[in-house]
Amino acid sequence: MRAPTNLQDATAVIELFDHAAQTLRSSPLRAGSTMHLPGHGRLLATGDLHDNPDHLRKIVHLARLEDSPQYCLVLHEIIHSDRLINGVDLSHRMLLRVADLLVKYPRQVHVLLANHELAQMTGRGVSKGAGNSIELFNGGLAFVFGDQWDAVAEAVNRFIRAMPLAVMSASGLLCSHSLAAPSAMDLFDPDVLHRELTDEDYRPGDGSAYMMVWGRGYSDQQVELLAKRWGVKLFCLGHVHADAGAATRGRRVIVLNSDHELASVLPIDLACVPTAEEAILSAVRLRAIALPQQPQRFTAQTPKPQSRKP
Repeated sequence: MRAPTNLQDATAVIELFDHAAQTLRSSPLRAGSTMHLPGHGRLLATGDLHDNPDHLRKIVHLARLEDSPQYCLVLHEIIHSDRLINGVDLSHRMLLRVADLLVKYPRQVHVLLANHELAQMTGRGVSKGAGNSIELFNGGLAFVFGDQWDAVAEAVNRFIRAMPLAVMSASGLLCSHSLAAPSAMDLFDPDVLHRELTDEDYRPGDGSAYMMVWGRGYSDQQVELLAKRWGVKLFCLGHVHADAGAATRGRRVIVLNSDHELASVLPIDLACVPTAEEAILSAVRLRAIALPQQPQRFTAQTPKPQSRKP
């Protein structure tokens, strides 16, 4: 992957995040909070990434975006890691890689809202095990950008706010970070996919976007209800830990993790959307993927600390 910009230049970083946000908002594929794809082509679905750049490189290699405009890639849960550098989280750099990829392939790369991005945007505490991920992420911005860290943080938030909730194909595939929990369905607005998100949608507890990215423990009955409402054959989700990298949850749901040792991704032929049982047979383990001997590397150096902390 090519370096998108000077990672220590706050102005260039802000411009890239804002360019990516505008690309998401103005996409001709977007209606409401959903990106709509045709019923043909190839989609590579991924799970939570949590700042794993080696896996991102393999994912981009597998996606083959340069080979055909009908090859698409879905990414989510990009930031926050338990692997710290100098005591801070520098996962904004991976978010920049993804923003650059989105700008380069605006009709092919789709970045979905996930719970860690939402937590970062709202400042609501969340952890990956190394401490408060929001504080660690902001500490990373201060470490790199000094007195300009808060302006970069605002640009990060604008990018996150522009992210859609779902990617849906005309053939019945829906990719999202998660689904609302069954206990929240009385409050959840299923039409949230068909309209623009409001501040209320992000609100903890009863916001429909919040419920959709934080929900766990969905039931077969609930899935069937949403499948009928949205015209979905297969839900491809993340958020739930899958020890083997991919797992089925009933006949319509497959969950993926793309961050850990058994990280997996799923190529899907949009002309023939599979069942969950069929789909899991096509899941690809990232550790089985060998990159070309001389891949184009992202060469950013670990930055020198700047003067101010948040």
